[in-house]
Amino acid sequence: MLRTYTPADLLTLANASCGTISVFLCLDFLAGESTASLWPSFLLPLGALAFDVADGYVARLTPQRKSMMGGDLDSLADVVSFGMAPAVLAYTLGARGIWDVLCLTYFVCCGISRLARFNATAAQLTDDGTGKVRYFEGAPIPTSVVLVGLLALLYGYGLTGPALWPGVVRVAGGAFHPLTLLFVASGSLMISTVRVPKP
Repeated sequence: MLRTYTPADLLTLANASCGTISVFLCLDFLAGESTASLWPSFLLPLGALAFDVADGYVARLTPQRKSMMGGDLDSLADVVSFGMAPAVLAYTLGARGIWDVLCLTYFVCCGISRLARFNATAAQLTDDGTGKVRYFEGAPIPTSVVLVGLLALLYGYGLTGPALWPGVVRVAGGAFHPLTLLFVASGSLMISTVRVPKP
């Protein structure tokens, strides 16, 4: 199988690696096994974004090395780096109530659905003249790095844990941090039919 990997595929795997390590660092932090800061966990999704952009660029530069699994590999990597990693970061910072978990799970499921829809409909969205996808249907999942940036800001100002901005409310006996509504909004945009021009 290793022989089938193209340079673009290796960049895609680097994307997935960034997201995976971010999650592992969060787990270490939650388990109390790491006294290091969480900053690497915030920076790794940005590294994943850089690799995500680079793999498409390299794929276009090397059309003779067309990957037989590039599209699916890219989507799977994106689920880890831009779906799971941001959700786990929010959980790590204190969004751990039952309603928070439901909101974060919804966000991840929306990301998975968004990528599955893209894989299934990409051919229909292709410009016959150029062979390129003309627009995205729904917000691309890498837009979740905006949420990662917000979480990093809250972490920097110490607004995490019991002080997680903008506070906590009780809903039907369960803890709910309104912050997770931003994840609901992000996920909803992903599965929407809003057309986003592709750069």
